[in-house]
Amino acid sequence: MAKKTKKGTKTFQGRPITPGECTAEAVVSHGGFNTLASMQMMSIQTKTKCVDQNNPDLYKKVLQGKALCLPQTIGSTTGGMFLYCAVKQGKNPACLLFSKEIDSLAAAGAVLSEVWAPESPMPVVDNLGDEFLDYVKDGDTITVHPDGSVDVTR
Repeated sequence: MAKKTKKGTKTFQGRPITPGECTAEAVVSHGGFNTLASMQMMSIQTKTKCVDQNNPDLYKKVLQGKALCLPQTIGSTTGGMFLYCAVKQGKNPACLLFSKEIDSLAAAGAVLSEVWAPESPMPVVDNLGDEFLDYVKDGDTITVHPDGSVDVTR
């Protein structure tokens, strides 16, 4: 459930998977995020752009340093490892914000990243609700808090 805090800001409460704090610009996908298809070129790109042609919301957009807002991840069992590799290389999104419950593969990638690459923290929050994904737009300012609350500011 969302609540208005100050003018232009709406707060959503989710469940912190890997708690942390960050503020970043939103990039929004209304379809599932295929970690492998989206990030497979990260090792050779200066900025991590989404290369998944099946995700028109994200295709060719820079993901590095952004608040990636999505319903869920989809794809192969290598998704968690690609997420960890992006974090280890410092090419990860600033945070991952799921409207639905996180899947086990994405959760594994987030937890591995928190344990094996603590130098690049990437907060992950799930269960933010469909209202969150309906509300947030590309370019909004997202602030993530350790308790799983997420502020969306326009």
